Amino acid sequence: MSSSKHIETQAIHAGRINDEQFGSLATPLYQTSTFIFDDAQQGAARFQGEQSGYIYSRLGNPTTRQLEQRVAAMEGMEDAAATATGMAAVSASLLANLQSGDHLIASKAVYGCSYALMSHMLTKFGIEVTFVDMENPENIVTAFKPNTKAVFLESPINPNLVVLDLNTIGKICQQHNTLFIVDNTFCTPVLQKPAEFGADIVIHSATKYLNGHGDVVAGIICSTQEMIAHIKTTALKDIGATMSPHDAWLIIRGLKTLPIRMERHCDNAMKIATYLSQHEKIAHVYYPGLANDKGNQYIGKQMKAAGGVIAFELKTDIEGGAAFINRTALFSIAVSLGDAESLIQHPASMTHSPYEANERLEAGISDSLIRISCGLEHADDLIADLEQALAGVHLSQNWAA
Repeated sequence: MSSSKHIETQAIHAGRINDEQFGSLATPLYQTSTFIFDDAQQGAARFQGEQSGYIYSRLGNPTTRQLEQRVAAMEGMEDAAATATGMAAVSASLLANLQSGDHLIASKAVYGCSYALMSHMLTKFGIEVTFVDMENPENIVTAFKPNTKAVFLESPINPNLVVLDLNTIGKICQQHNTLFIVDNTFCTPVLQKPAEFGADIVIHSATKYLNGHGDVVAGIICSTQEMIAHIKTTALKDIGATMSPHDAWLIIRGLKTLPIRMERHCDNAMKIATYLSQHEKIAHVYYPGLANDKGNQYIGKQMKAAGGVIAFELKTDIEGGAAFINRTALFSIAVSLGDAESLIQHPASMTHSPYEANERLEAGISDSLIRISCGLEHADDLIADLEQALAGVHLSQNWAA
């Protein structure tokens, strides 16, 4: 593993497999389901944990292992587990550490499927979940119970880009001897390293920025070696939501350009957010890079930059918002984020549709909220596309008045 502390170098060299047979520069792709043993004794030794080595790709694979070691190094954590999807990373982290009778505290605003997992699936198996507004960390303190085992959050929050105080929340979790789990998908380790603020488990939807090319669905869990071994040998091994070697190979390729791509994503987002914040048909822009955003205080402290995702509210109704999205040309109407292409979507009817209407409002997700993932195109072209789409927006009666 690379000993470099610079993430640009880690993204290319950490966890590198040396191909001693052929000297391949690119990471070898071990596209195999199983591995041959030299003899029956070696197979028995590996199954019984007496000898290291690969057995079956659901239990481990050299290509997948390189990805795990690389992302762990980039996050400044000991180890990582690769999963089939981002939601597999969320569910495996929770299911490996919670059981019936336990209590979980979660942010009131999280990704829609994370919310559905916690509010419906976990409670089905006797795990109590309390959703709180974590902008005020005291709400977390108030929510603690004797059976609280973990605190889960995203920062920035999907989709309204609220930034949470990881340092303060991390200290609260430490004081209560509680697992602190952070979904770091929006920032990536290039912009934010939650472990520096006390996070015990850091999750990524590797589908997004880590891969960066819209052709993989995957997840990553980073933690201590002990925790990763626990997650791998329980939830991941037995439920089976592990990553394929080919997907790992594609993400390794994507990681090499992650630091450079994040610079462009952030630069484009800042220019677009500035433009939108000055437009007469925009009610509000949610982007931590803007000086008047509450999350701006964390830039340069908790986060190196504000990221590539912007949310904003139009001065129109839900129909007007849909019409606006339909008029865009360079923005692809699609969920997800972190791709080279710029994407646009309507959270209330798409990514956060698992929420009930009142739950969305409590989480700060209005019907007129639009989320865009700024890609790698030229910012001027993206702004021109938004401008022509905004020209056709008709103000709703409330705003027209």
